[in-house]
Amino acid sequence: MPVSSFMTSDVVSEDSCLPRSSLVSSIDVPLPLKDTPEQILYRKAYIVSYNKDYKIPNWVAWHLTGEHTYGEVKRSNAWHEDYDVPTPRASSSDYKGSGWTHGHMCPAGDNKWDGDAMYESFLYTNCCPQNANLNSGTWNQIEISCRRWAERHGSLYIICGPVLFRQKHETIGTNQVVVPEAFFKVILCLSKGHEKGIGFICRNTDGNQKKDLYVNSIKQVERITGMTFFPHLSADIADKVKNEADINDWD
Repeated sequence: MPVSSFMTSDVVSEDSCLPRSSLVSSIDVPLPLKDTPEQILYRKAYIVSYNKDYKIPNWVAWHLTGEHTYGEVKRSNAWHEDYDVPTPRASSSDYKGSGWTHGHMCPAGDNKWDGDAMYESFLYTNCCPQNANLNSGTWNQIEISCRRWAERHGSLYIICGPVLFRQKHETIGTNQVVVPEAFFKVILCLSKGHEKGIGFICRNTDGNQKKDLYVNSIKQVERITGMTFFPHLSADIADKVKNEADINDWD
């Protein structure tokens, strides 16, 4: 399916906030989740499915173009509450002294092209409590690789978020922000003749190993998360990009 046919109208909830930009209107978001709170939030550069029970996103999706892999806007580090979601919600006090870092879902490094996009990347609805070594190690490796791949292929479609096991979850702060047990990221390239997909699953523990060790197919990530990614792809493209994952095809 051509990129221009990707639309998000099928997943708009009654709680949706903010108008869609031309950039996010082309993102193919996951199918609506079952038995999971889901408030869809549209930002300048990404879309969030927010979980009000866990105070973290279910997923964050964005379209990373080659032109958006660089820019003059400096990283702000100004994390701030998202007043578009109900209270209680994550705030800086929850993370302070928790032992967990602010784990970007849509990274600041993908938003240096625009001041508003950079500012919105520091909303707490784009954040999960993340192990410090994972944040600066393997997770950062994957983010850097995505920017390199977007430059090479022109654009990518990326979705990432927390993985929550069937167990009692650790929480931080008075707002009881849930700490995920792991994180996923799926990446789709639709460059003509180079259509491919790849996924990653990273445990939320000390992690500074090569990203190659965490490779999964998109289909495997769907099985682990219970989500359906890129649902509007044609059957032949979906079969190819969801079932095959070879890091050598990317690096």
